[in-house]
Amino acid sequence: MLLAIPFPDIAPEIFSVEIGGFTLALRWYALAYIVGILLGWRLAVAAVRRPALWRGDMSPLRPKDVEDLMTAVILGIILGGRLGFVLFYQPGYYLTHPLEILYIWQGGMSFHGGMLGVTIGGLWFCLSRGLPVWSVLDIMALATPPGLLLGRIANFINAELWGRPTDLPWGVVFPGIRAQDCPGIAEGLCARHPSQLYEAGLEGLVLGGLLIVLAFWRGWLKVPGQLTGIFLIGYGLSRFAVEFVRQADPQFIAPDNPLGHVVQFGDWGLSMGQLLSLPMIAIGIAFVLLARRRA
Repeated sequence: MLLAIPFPDIAPEIFSVEIGGFTLALRWYALAYIVGILLGWRLAVAAVRRPALWRGDMSPLRPKDVEDLMTAVILGIILGGRLGFVLFYQPGYYLTHPLEILYIWQGGMSFHGGMLGVTIGGLWFCLSRGLPVWSVLDIMALATPPGLLLGRIANFINAELWGRPTDLPWGVVFPGIRAQDCPGIAEGLCARHPSQLYEAGLEGLVLGGLLIVLAFWRGWLKVPGQLTGIFLIGYGLSRFAVEFVRQADPQFIAPDNPLGHVVQFGDWGLSMGQLLSLPMIAIGIAFVLLARRRA
């Protein structure tokens, strides 16, 4: 008998409205982006309104600057996330279907690409206004985990990005032919790791809680760059760990590569998510060391 959790009966759409033959729908995934950005904005505003948290007891930004920064962040998330997915995960397909790069409503976003986009947007914002880069990056790092938490929960509701098959009692029976196509299970239901919820807990709750404690109670914002480094290390380690139980994207899976490794070393290898997370961890360590040396 399979001990598993049935997938909850939650539709991806919260509600939809027919207007002139067109269907306008609010989806959980879109709501996750909106609420995550709002929560991140409020966290950032709370930090800049406390001068005592910053070096020299002086906030690097005004609350109005945070609002303007959010515009650059939103553009970076959308453009970087989409282009990152295109370049990292399906470059061959989009090379032959370039117009579909614009079809963001069909899904397909990369966190690593979104992070690069947000970083570029943040750097442009700082240079155009003469603001301290490292402190602004710390604010962006502090504001990111709420979006990660809600985004991964939305992935779960959408029944996407699930994990590998498991017989653990908290495995979830995800709907759909692909989710139920499990090697070695000839008949019956296939339960999978709810890897989206693993990531929500690690990247959103654990990492977000750690950053809040370090920023508001441990004085880490007084050493610019430290918080950014901890975010990169924390996210990189969380994503690297969860990738061991996360199902690889179908384009990486082959009969001789059932786990979808993009780099193989004999009987083991690295997934695309792990490969992209390693530089994040290394850069994060470097940021913390450099910040402490400057201090």
